Amino acid sequence: MLLAAAFTLLVFAYSLVSRKLDGTPITAPILFTAAGALMLLFPDTSRALFIDRKALLLIAEVGLVMTLFTDASHISRKSLQDNHRLPVRLLSVGMLLTILLGAVAAMACFAGLSWWEAGILAAILAPTDAGLGQVIVNSPLLPARIRQALNVEAGLNDGLAVPFLMLFIALAAAVGEGAGARGVLARFLLEQIGYGTAIGLAVGLIGGLLMGLAQRRQWMSPELGQLGVVAMPLLCILAAEESGASMFIAAFVAGLAAQVGFPKVGRHSVEFTEGWGQLFNFFVFFLFGLLCARNWHDFTPLILVYALFSLTVVRMLPVALAVAGIGLSRATVFFIGWFGPRGLASIVLGLVYLEQRANLPGEDTIRLAVTATVLLSVVAHGLSAKPGIGRYARSCEALPPEAPEHAAGDGPVEK
Repeated sequence: MLLAAAFTLLVFAYSLVSRKLDGTPITAPILFTAAGALMLLFPDTSRALFIDRKALLLIAEVGLVMTLFTDASHISRKSLQDNHRLPVRLLSVGMLLTILLGAVAAMACFAGLSWWEAGILAAILAPTDAGLGQVIVNSPLLPARIRQALNVEAGLNDGLAVPFLMLFIALAAAVGEGAGARGVLARFLLEQIGYGTAIGLAVGLIGGLLMGLAQRRQWMSPELGQLGVVAMPLLCILAAEESGASMFIAAFVAGLAAQVGFPKVGRHSVEFTEGWGQLFNFFVFFLFGLLCARNWHDFTPLILVYALFSLTVVRMLPVALAVAGIGLSRATVFFIGWFGPRGLASIVLGLVYLEQRANLPGEDTIRLAVTATVLLSVVAHGLSAKPGIGRYARSCEALPPEAPEHAAGDGPVEK
């Protein structure tokens, strides 16, 4: 009860001064994380968090499902092909290299991890967070194409990270039990990806076609249309639970498929998540702050080294390789590389991993590394956003008019 009361009061107070804080380095994730950490001063909060762990995991699962559906539902083919397919480069070569380099770094830092456990850690930390980078995405001082690329990348890479995470968890558990990796891989491809894709296609195509028909015939009120959109990812959860499929893959595919029959599904899903989604984000960061405070004394030098490495080399080098050859300036490559913050997606994926109860030997290391990396990202990217915008904007002004950064674009995809 104390946690709920404190969070509710903080949301109310933040709503009163949110515009004032916009001009300061204090972002909402920093504020709610710090407030959550301060809750450790009250002894009952830690016990309440332990008791409600199942409820928290349920919230995390539903939140990630809604996020994946929403992200997929408003990404168009044009946004992926724009500006020398920059988003596609970041989501393909950049994403794969980030997971690979993250796993190699984990093996170098933590001697006790297996390769599959290192892959789990790398997959959890691979997605970037559009919420933490919202100041960047919405800044009119920056080139629209760069903002759009970062937004599209953050909107899709959490969904792309899920299959890797679930595969690494399955393989790590199979190796621990002495089972064959080939059989685990076949079962994973059939159940998690195969059934998940089939469920997502069925829910998205049928739901989108019905909602599109209802809108054309004016059967559906605009306000209640949002509830129809929200029902689709919830149906994915129910169907996935019954079939053993991945609800996350199902929701992501459903968001893409729903656009076939209902092209405006993205606008409806964004309208819903802008309110309730923000509240969920704040709540996750609030609880994350409390978890950070509880684990503060367990952060070893190697954990902090990996966190720093994950936010710099593991992110920046793959970005540089992914965008090579399209003419972007060094300042642009550095800017895209640095502003790949880790936040909500990594927190939720970490909770999803813990829910699998794989009982891997390196579980504590994975948990602490994820916590330290996200905490460092919340602070570092939050404090550097405004100075980074100003410095990069000045460097863009010095670029020639024909530079790729100045190419006409449609602006960022609104989320």
